[in-house]
Amino acid sequence: MKWVTRHHARVNRTPVEVPARILAATFLVVAFSARTALAFPPYHSTDAETADPWTLETRLGLVRLERDVGHNEYASPLLRVNLGLPHGVELVSELECRALLKTVGDAALGFKWVPFMASLSVGIEALALLPISSAGGAGVETSLLATWRAGELLRTHLNLTGFYDARATPAESGWKAGLVNELRLGRFRPGIEIFAEQVRGEAVQVVAGPGIIVKLGPIDVRSGIHFGLTPRATDLAVSFWIAGAFPLD
Repeated sequence: MKWVTRHHARVNRTPVEVPARILAATFLVVAFSARTALAFPPYHSTDAETADPWTLETRLGLVRLERDVGHNEYASPLLRVNLGLPHGVELVSELECRALLKTVGDAALGFKWVPFMASLSVGIEALALLPISSAGGAGVETSLLATWRAGELLRTHLNLTGFYDARATPAESGWKAGLVNELRLGRFRPGIEIFAEQVRGEAVQVVAGPGIIVKLGPIDVRSGIHFGLTPRATDLAVSFWIAGAFPLD
């Protein structure tokens, strides 16, 4: 998903209202039905790991605040729901709502497959970018994923992505890349990410910043902050999440 950048402003949208009760209902599901989920907001990148078979992972973004050229914008709720399947497969869904406009900001559906799991895990993720307005349009995003584990302390996650998005006007194509280093310190998982994206014909956009995941009983709480390092990138983005997972069998 490409929420760190400015180019989505060119998408033609007719507002589609989103019921506010979605946020409260999803919060209750996550908070009272879950055990801790390991993947992977507050970062833009993801990991080369999948949920356990027949386990539902739910990540709820309570809010994402963005400041860009003096303009403030926020999105809520942000929802990531994944279902683990056997053989290293995970079904992936993503939904983002623009609270002020009462519109859908982004949506996607796809899968992750990690056939090789060891100290180095390698996999792929493929997403269909779903229509988000009456103008229609769709897209596709395909990522190569890798996670390296240095003992129990350090995790390094690398993503390389190509995308085509016909929801924008005009349609956009390009690439993205992300690198995350995180530490495992008991209940605390601090990390830092650098993330870059380029739409064909435009300048590269780069953001970077820290994140932290804290386990609190059956859920974990997550927060991240990213700063724009290039002129085309969003100046500042801050997000807050809760996450959990529960088996279906």
